[in-house]
Amino acid sequence: MNMNNENLKLQDYYSTTDLALATAISLFFPLEKIDKTTNSYKAQFLFRRSEKLDQFIETVWKNELKVSPLAYFSQLKNIKARLYASK
Repeated sequence: MNMNNENLKLQDYYSTTDLALATAISLFFPLEKIDKTTNSYKAQFLFRRSEKLDQFIETVWKNELKVSPLAYFSQLKNIKARLYASK
């Protein structure tokens, strides 16, 4: 991941290329950055790392997350808009 010109420390961020996971996370945690510098076909979604975020991700992978389908779909559209606007 290329973090040039920014004071971002990689260990302070959780990064994923999984759009579905990034959408779920972004419903509850701010999406800090979308990075497409290493691969223009695959974006990395960055979230500020915290214990709460790590627990949330475990909840997602355990299939225990309950979320409104409309809220999820709306957030997915928002992320895609940000993703394609930053080309």
